[in-house]
Amino acid sequence: MRASSAAPFRTDSYDETGRGTRIRLSSILSQQDASYITSSVGAKVHSAERISNTTVMTGQEETNPPLPMERLEFRRLAAEEQARKAADFFQLMSTRRTIRSFSPEPVPFELIETAVKTAANAPSGANQQPWRFVVVSNREVKRQIREAAEIEEKEFYERRAPREWLAALQPLGTDWHKPFLEIAPYLIIIFRLDYGWSCNTEEPEIKIKHYYVMESVGIAAGFLLASLHMAGLATLTHTPSPMGFLGKILNRPKNEKPYLLVPVGYPSADATVPRITKKPLSEVLEVVT
Repeated sequence: MRASSAAPFRTDSYDETGRGTRIRLSSILSQQDASYITSSVGAKVHSAERISNTTVMTGQEETNPPLPMERLEFRRLAAEEQARKAADFFQLMSTRRTIRSFSPEPVPFELIETAVKTAANAPSGANQQPWRFVVVSNREVKRQIREAAEIEEKEFYERRAPREWLAALQPLGTDWHKPFLEIAPYLIIIFRLDYGWSCNTEEPEIKIKHYYVMESVGIAAGFLLASLHMAGLATLTHTPSPMGFLGKILNRPKNEKPYLLVPVGYPSADATVPRITKKPLSEVLEVVT
C-alpha cells in the first residue's frame, strides 16, 4: 500500500497473510503520523503508514521540491532544570537491563503504540524514515517465530559461531533456547527499508534509494528501548542470525529486512540478570578542546 496525502483519511483494504488467511488492513495516512505499526492480535492487523518526501517525476529525472520552513519550537531550560533533567534521565536509563525471563501478564497496547510513535520520531537520513515496526501478540505467530529462531540459534551455537564469540557469551549464560519469544506478551520486530517506492500512480513504480539506513534505524531502535523502559516495561534486544525467517513469517515486502527483534513485557517474578558493570566514563569519553 503506497499513498500520500496532506490531510488524514482512513481506508480499509484486504491483504493475504501468505498463510492462507485473509486479514483486514485498516490504514491511517497523515502528514502528522510518522509511524507504521502492524499489530497482530488474533487474526486482526492494524496499521498506520506515512510516506515522506513526495517525489516529483520529470521524464526520467527525479526532483524533490524544497520543503516549507517553519519556526522552531524550542524552550530553553534554566541551568538548574537542565542539570536535573539530565541527571534524572541518566538515573532512569542506568536501571535498564536486558531480561530473558518474561511474565505472560498482559501489557496495555497503548504503551506499545506510544513507544513506536516515539521511535518513529527519530531523525533519519534525508528524513526518509526507513523503518517498519511490526508488533506481534498472536500466539501462533509467536510460536512460529520461536521455532524458526531456535533452529537458527541452535545452528549458531553448535556450528557457526567462532570459539571467541561463544567465549564472550558464556558469562551471560545464553544458549539456543528462546522460550521468551512465546512468553512475552508482545514482540516488536524492527525492519529496515533499504529502498522505497515512488507513489506516482500514473507511472510505473520507481525504486527510491534510502541513505544512512543502518544509522537511522539504529537511532530509532534506541528511541524505542528508552520509551519502553520509561513506561515501566522490560525488553530484550534479540538478533537471531540469520533473521530472514522473520520477513517470511510476517509476510513483509522484499524491500524490508529484519533489523532487531524486541520482546516486551514485565519481568517474571523469579527473573535474574547477570551482575555486570559498565565501562567508566574515562574509557568512553574523549574531550577535544
